[in-house]
Amino acid sequence: MSDRAGSDHEGREAVAAVWRIESARIVGALARYTGDFPLAEDLAQEALAEALVTWPREGVPRNPAGWLLTVGRRRAIDGFRRRAALDDRYTALAHNLGEGGIAAGSDPAGPAGEELWDPDRIDDDVLALMFISCHPVLPPEARVALTLRVVGGLTSDEIGRAFLVPTATVQARITRAKKTLAATRTPFEVPPAADRPARLVSVLRAVYVIFTEGSSASSGADLIRVDLAAEAQRLARVLTRLVPDEPEAQSLLALLELTAARFPARTGPDGAPVLLEQQDRRRWDRSAIGRGRAALARAGKAGRGLGIYGLQAAIAECHAVAASVAETDWERIVLLYEALGRLAPSPVVEVNRAVAVSMAQGPAAALRIVDELAAADALANSHLLPSVRGELLIRLGRPAEARAELEQAVARCGNERERAVLEGKIRRLDTAAAP
Repeated sequence: MSDRAGSDHEGREAVAAVWRIESARIVGALARYTGDFPLAEDLAQEALAEALVTWPREGVPRNPAGWLLTVGRRRAIDGFRRRAALDDRYTALAHNLGEGGIAAGSDPAGPAGEELWDPDRIDDDVLALMFISCHPVLPPEARVALTLRVVGGLTSDEIGRAFLVPTATVQARITRAKKTLAATRTPFEVPPAADRPARLVSVLRAVYVIFTEGSSASSGADLIRVDLAAEAQRLARVLTRLVPDEPEAQSLLALLELTAARFPARTGPDGAPVLLEQQDRRRWDRSAIGRGRAALARAGKAGRGLGIYGLQAAIAECHAVAASVAETDWERIVLLYEALGRLAPSPVVEVNRAVAVSMAQGPAAALRIVDELAAADALANSHLLPSVRGELLIRLGRPAEARAELEQAVARCGNERERAVLEGKIRRLDTAAAP
């Protein structure tokens, strides 16, 4: 590879890395400066496009996020100029930013490396962006889809897989949501406490889905997207400070902490998945388990009973306190899944309940649950159902049927690491069947 090609590659990789980490904060800051959420996302995308051209040629600036924000703000000023509207917004922006141009290869953050927004307000920017996306003017499904796309950085494909809907449906929801926010001139601000309950359910749901995609990536080469999961954990902590008396916010934080505690043991040195029964529990993060159990205890003190996140956190706690798979309280986990299924009916909940039933009562009882789901054509495009059904059939000594299910799971699985595990099970079945 030539030096120029290598520089281009490094520049593009730097753009992708900065965008992955900082996009929500950049969009949030631009929305605060312009007062226009859809415009802010467009400006951020324009800055990203300029970086893809400039950074490989001129080098990565000292403050990459600041560079992107400055370009976005300048594009906003240019837009106001083109409209021939030297109004109060343009005056305020020009005053804050100054009228100088960006020199090629220079660092827009300035010689002193000054931050272009107050670091103490970054979290508020991201959270404000989430609350705007989850505005009651939008239908619930559009609120969450927009938040996942803009704040979570998830693709439309990933969002579709999370909600078991076609990608085109997700894209249509997001487009309509942006148009609605623009038409209603929704202000960029964290709503007052009295207005938060109407948005909180959707915000919690968005954080949950962001973490779920991070903890079990639906596509790509990595089983866990640690940066995405960590961002969801951070947002959950911010939410518990914003609404400290809301038990479901505490429950969500508990669930995320208890689940992330197992990350160190979920993959081997080569990144390959390590199944629960094979994990070295000494590698589980005991500090995270302690934080998660404390958050779950705070949720319980509200005296309202556990909600959908609290029940899942209680299930995660059962795993966290058990010394081994065999010593796990599977009967309690089955009861918790039954309660969760009544609060939030879902084929995914039923599949997970079936797994717990298989551990508590045996694979035959679990297979009846899975067969009912298959007959109803549940999870038609997901690998989850055939992979679980294949495992149950292996345990029941029905290898030919198990192989067919696992082949179907492989065909549906978008994550390379999970697909390799499924292919390994097929190879072991073939080896066992060989004369």
